[in-house]
Amino acid sequence: MKLIVVWSTGNPANDLVEIINSNRTSIKLPRLNDSPGLGCMALQYVELCKDNCTNGNAANCKPPEDDFIEIFAPNCGVELPTFGTITGHIVGCQSKYLEPSQAFSHVLVKDKSTLSLLRNKSHTEVGVGFVGGKHKGYFFWCVVFSSDRINSTFVLEGHGKGIRQKKGCFSGSSYPCSGGEKTKTALSINNIIMTLCFLYVSFLQQLSLL
Repeated sequence: MKLIVVWSTGNPANDLVEIINSNRTSIKLPRLNDSPGLGCMALQYVELCKDNCTNGNAANCKPPEDDFIEIFAPNCGVELPTFGTITGHIVGCQSKYLEPSQAFSHVLVKDKSTLSLLRNKSHTEVGVGFVGGKHKGYFFWCVVFSSDRINSTFVLEGHGKGIRQKKGCFSGSSYPCSGGEKTKTALSINNIIMTLCFLYVSFLQQLSLL
């Protein structure tokens, strides 16, 4: 599996969606629409599972499937008549913060089963949720897929904004990411390193033109 790195947006959930799409397009599969409704429900999933991470970095939590429509959707402000079909989800955790590209390959897509789910041709939409644990410092990721018509399902109330989530990050959100101090610090360091690398490459390009 090829490791694909993307420029950080400041929201690791958005970055992971881009990595998922880059992985799909690299084998000629279509990109998935980034659904904030799915993303918010993915965040609700891992918020419920928070701090239930085993020593083997496996999420020891499996909420009932009914929780998606009975709990997660209302908590996000998903308009229930637009609740569509969920075709699968992947959950993973880690005792320390990992960049999205590392979380993709080391936490979420660790075997052929999850890779096959990621590359399922029936998927049309995707959402990612991410949250850091308070007590044990664990970080949880969740990816949720749907096969419905793009932009017609999992519609958020409030002109697409839904209910603002106080913790964590979810993809497609117009709200700032609030992943906790450890996450913000890691992201800040990552952005500084990436900016320095970009400036260095630009500097080398300028030298080659002299």
